[in-house]
Amino acid sequence: MAAHDTRLLLLGAVALFEPVNGYQIRRELLSWTVDDWAHLNPGSIYNGLSTLTKQGFLVRHDLEDGGREVAVYESTSEGRAELERLVVAGLEEVSVVDRKAFSAAFGLVPLVPPERALRSLVRRRVALEKLVAQLAEPPAPADAPPHALRTVVLWLDLAVAELGWLRETIEQLKAGRLSLDASTWTPPASDPGWQMNADRERYRALLGG
Repeated sequence: MAAHDTRLLLLGAVALFEPVNGYQIRRELLSWTVDDWAHLNPGSIYNGLSTLTKQGFLVRHDLEDGGREVAVYESTSEGRAELERLVVAGLEEVSVVDRKAFSAAFGLVPLVPPERALRSLVRRRVALEKLVAQLAEPPAPADAPPHALRTVVLWLDLAVAELGWLRETIEQLKAGRLSLDASTWTPPASDPGWQMNADRERYRALLGG
């Protein structure tokens, strides 16, 4: 997975739950199975948080919570701007073989203004339409071996499927049948997010916020 996709996931996880400790970020990201589809392992998560802090995108607070020391992270203004830039890029940039960035960006789409997200999805649709048109005109049989031509057919089928999904998603957003506001969804009682919310309020109190 590209370094900027790792940065996107880490900045997004912090923005969703800040102030939040490193273990909670690790647990949340692993619940998204990022170790599978994004190849983001636990060690990369902690190293990434440290790097983002050094770069000024996050701020780390070392707190004493119930007799134990805990490192808690919050986004800086630069981090929030970088997060929006990365989400927009992930939504708009089309790859015929790699959709990891889009999966990450769409999962974090509630963190950008709804009108900005919709505009980016429309731009992605336009780019996908161009890609489908290009793939629909494969090389002549004499220009490529048969198995390579079958690969192009696969790429075309995947692009057509994504385009259909994207058109439906945009239609639902414009009609108000799909909301990008994550607060409209209430997690089940067993969701660990409830504990993270309780911890967040305690961290805010410790930080004097």
